[in-house]
Amino acid sequence: MMKTFELLCVTSGRVILGLYFLLPGALLKIFNPEATAEAMAEKGMFAISFFLILTIIIQFAGGVAMIVGYQTKVAAFILAGLTLVINMVMHNFWEVPTETQNFVKNLGIFAGLLVSAGLGGGQWSLDYKLSMGRDQ
Repeated sequence: MMKTFELLCVTSGRVILGLYFLLPGALLKIFNPEATAEAMAEKGMFAISFFLILTIIIQFAGGVAMIVGYQTKVAAFILAGLTLVINMVMHNFWEVPTETQNFVKNLGIFAGLLVSAGLGGGQWSLDYKLSMGRDQ
């Protein structure tokens, strides 16, 4: 059993990661898709409408899943992959040195997602609650 401090850390980290993908991620793109599409075009993206919609779906569903702790390992792994792809396409510091901070910041987010993908959502998650029902 995890101690209270560990539970707080696991839960807080998972929820904050989820909020990151839901609020400035999906919702910002939903309410202002033009700005994201323009940024994607500036980076030379193709099939912008398709990838923008796909990104919104992944960020929205993944963000909500992380917040409530449902299918945490899967959601975190998919969000980690998305983060890595976005990092390589949108934050190309090797061509645009001012993107270095965003690139490294996203590596930190990627690392947090890998931890969640490996360890799961913790005891204060929907995953844990559902697993308790199956064990009985």
